[in-house]
Amino acid sequence: MTTSKVYIETFWQIHRMIEEAGLQPGDRLPSERELADRLRVGRSSVREALRALELLGLIETRRGEGTFMKPFGDHQLIQLLGSFILQGNREKRDLIETKMFIERMCLQLACERLTDEKLEHIARAEHTYDLFFQRVVEATDNYLLLRIWLVLNDFFEHVYTLTLPSEFYEQMWTALQKRSCEEATAIYEQYVMQKMSKAN
Repeated sequence: MTTSKVYIETFWQIHRMIEEAGLQPGDRLPSERELADRLRVGRSSVREALRALELLGLIETRRGEGTFMKPFGDHQLIQLLGSFILQGNREKRDLIETKMFIERMCLQLACERLTDEKLEHIARAEHTYDLFFQRVVEATDNYLLLRIWLVLNDFFEHVYTLTLPSEFYEQMWTALQKRSCEEATAIYEQYVMQKMSKAN
């Protein structure tokens, strides 16, 4: 097996190990030596694989402490991919359409599953669209939807800036308090969809 193939295979082996171990942001990875022994590869291959993960911002090395997992939203993969795949108008249009579809679905689920604790969590969100809506998506209790939304939103922010008036947050908060999916969707369509449609 060529050196490059060994390095790529080691990259995916480390990725699988991270998933199987359930490592979370802030958790420490085994040392280069431990990884090499566990995966039965040379330390140079482990070093190259870790360097690739660090380049993408998935892990960080702290001098004298070791290598640690980084929060999902901190990595640079979205920016790197966005630079290549969001070149044409069709791709940008598809991104906006998919984001709006996912967000309307999340609003409906959030209204159905909102608790007083989740409402309080949303109330404490800053009046910036990404932070506010992330709290809404978190209220769905669907981790996969949250991961999908985070990726879509990162792609979107790579291309567009969405600024909404304070009225949007006030009206959306009132609709969420009433658990009214109809009102929340109407407010979303009035403010967000119209703004995104103009960005397209």
